[in-house]
Amino acid sequence: MVKKKVPNIVCSPPGPISRKLAELRDNYVPKAVYSSTPIFVHSSEGAVINDVDGNAYIDFASGISCLNSGHRNSETVEAIRAQLEKYLHLCFHVTPYEPYIKLAEKLAKVAPGDFGKKVVLVNSGAEAVENAVKVARRSSGRPIVMSFEYAFHGRTRLAMSLTGSVQPYKFHFGPMDPSVYRTPYAYCYRCSFGLEYPRCGMRCVEYIRDTFKVHLSSDEVAAIIVEPIEGEGGFIVPPKEFLQGLRRICNENGILLIDDEVQSGMGRTGKMFAIEHYCVVPDMVTMAKSLGGGLPLGAAIGRADLMDAVHVGGLGGTFGGNPLSCVAGLKAIEHSGQMLGNTQKLGKILDDRLREMYENYEIIGDVRGIGLMSCIELVKDRKTKEPAAKERDEILKNCYKNGLIMIGAGAYKNVIRFLPPLMISAELLNVGLDILENATRDVGSRTV
Repeated sequence: MVKKKVPNIVCSPPGPISRKLAELRDNYVPKAVYSSTPIFVHSSEGAVINDVDGNAYIDFASGISCLNSGHRNSETVEAIRAQLEKYLHLCFHVTPYEPYIKLAEKLAKVAPGDFGKKVVLVNSGAEAVENAVKVARRSSGRPIVMSFEYAFHGRTRLAMSLTGSVQPYKFHFGPMDPSVYRTPYAYCYRCSFGLEYPRCGMRCVEYIRDTFKVHLSSDEVAAIIVEPIEGEGGFIVPPKEFLQGLRRICNENGILLIDDEVQSGMGRTGKMFAIEHYCVVPDMVTMAKSLGGGLPLGAAIGRADLMDAVHVGGLGGTFGGNPLSCVAGLKAIEHSGQMLGNTQKLGKILDDRLREMYENYEIIGDVRGIGLMSCIELVKDRKTKEPAAKERDEILKNCYKNGLIMIGAGAYKNVIRFLPPLMISAELLNVGLDILENATRDVGSRTV
């Protein structure tokens, strides 16, 4: 078998067929539905995407971390095909079925915590978050939920309210949920208090204690929801003391800790759940994205006593835990577990390359991440840390023009994130990084 060259750009993207499809898109799809690139997909496999014009790209986005086990994983496709021969949609609230139960059992066993857990399956990360908050409020009898600056928890009304960035997620979509209280995250590169770690004494943690003295009563707070690594906010990796401090505050005040693993989970960081790096056990976990192996699937996992505090009929949804998604989810969990060691090795390669680039290109202000969830934050000046948003977009455009699909992040629109499939080869990872480095060198030389 002849090995296909990747990347392979046979015509400058977007090609003529992509441009024609873009015209249809403009006519029938709202401009509010954003796409990072103007190319249209024909097929995909593993860590490679082929567009309708014959170009082949290395994928460093994974559908925003929905494809940790790769595009069209053969075992996942086979499991879906086998399920197709049995039945498609059967609402679990009418006639229950085995794949839902098997997936719930698996999630309860792999989620952090040496205690009984129960699971509700839904369709998306936002739904998982909404259900986790419902459980927290119902089980505690308290109304307030605390979230963090730069956080992202989804696009439904409550999830938007929990989300930290205004543009584009909350802009003119108000009013937001009034029972959400926001507090600073441990964004050490841009500390909200103007301090430096570790001399800061984890001021962002102590600020929550101060909040309970001067802003709101802790006995009204049902839960603190946190991403162990903030995703859309800029792949912000906090010190261990931050999450450990949150756990102590929750313990001291009878508050539940909800761990949002929608983007960081399923082996993305080299552990099944990112919070495992911090030796912290949450009360609840929300999951989605790669949990479905390429199909829509979300889950809220919680202590059994919390989940059972909700009245019968209080949780669920018509399509939640669709049979096809469930069988794909079981395979996705299996594959994520098998790839943890490889993810750690590839993460080391990625980190070494990015830190080498940091030494060579002044436009890179910060490098951070764990495993294959890493980023570079771009600045016009390292001293002022002025965000290089325009330059970020130029680099991303340069990348896809040369066969690498990457996406941005960050409230200041200046972060490039790395989310390749966990099964990507070291060879393909390095080829993609070469493309990125060339783009960074080109744009950075015009910025500094």
